[in-house]
Amino acid sequence: QVQLVESGGGLVQPGESLRLSCAASGRMITLYAIHWYRQAPGKQREYVAGITGGGSTNYADSVKGRFTISRDNVKNTVSLQMNSLQPEDTAVYYCNVAYTASNKKYDYWGQGTQVTVSS
Repeated sequence: QVQLVESGGGLVQPGESLRLSCAASGRMITLYAIHWYRQAPGKQREYVAGITGGGSTNYADSVKGRFTISRDNVKNTVSLQMNSLQPEDTAVYYCNVAYTASNKKYDYWGQGTQVTVSS
């Protein structure tokens, strides 16, 4: 069983920064890739960034160069540093772990944290 708890959301003005954190718990959690998704009002959930257990990263084109994902395998946390935020970044941000073990798929989500970018 994996548990994910996001924090760090808030209201910021365009051009400002926020740092989101995802606290992950569960057996062998350091082995799994952890991802950030976001969902804006009236839109589908979209992929933002991900990081493997070994530290390889991947980003959506819309956030490349502005967002940085990192992980601390001692504290079991994954952070998303978001710079140069724009109104279109407004969304609920979710942490996700998904993997397959013994031919069974597992998909875990946190409760989400709201990010609002507005002047």
